[in-house]
Amino acid sequence: MKAIYVCLLATAGIMSAGAAQADEALAKAKGCLACHAIDKKIVGPAYKDVAKKYTAKDEAKLVEKVLKGGKGSWGEVPMPPNATVKPEEATKLVKWILSLK
Repeated sequence: MKAIYVCLLATAGIMSAGAAQADEALAKAKGCLACHAIDKKIVGPAYKDVAKKYTAKDEAKLVEKVLKGGKGSWGEVPMPPNATVKPEEATKLVKWILSLK
């Protein structure tokens, strides 16, 4: 029984790692990583800093910022709207970013 439990945990870990890589690939494909990095500020904040500042209850607000752009939360440089990102992709990206705590 213990072996089955360990196997299930390992499988879950592999699946979540695959999802994280897929979401990082989506961020790269949509051009997000031109201004953001996971662990350091570029033009915009590091995604790990965003994850520290916000929680899952802020998800809808963050999805809107990804889609429509925003300013003032992280300094003077505004984030432009992302016309190539679909709403479901923005939701996926925000969930991934918030998971980077």
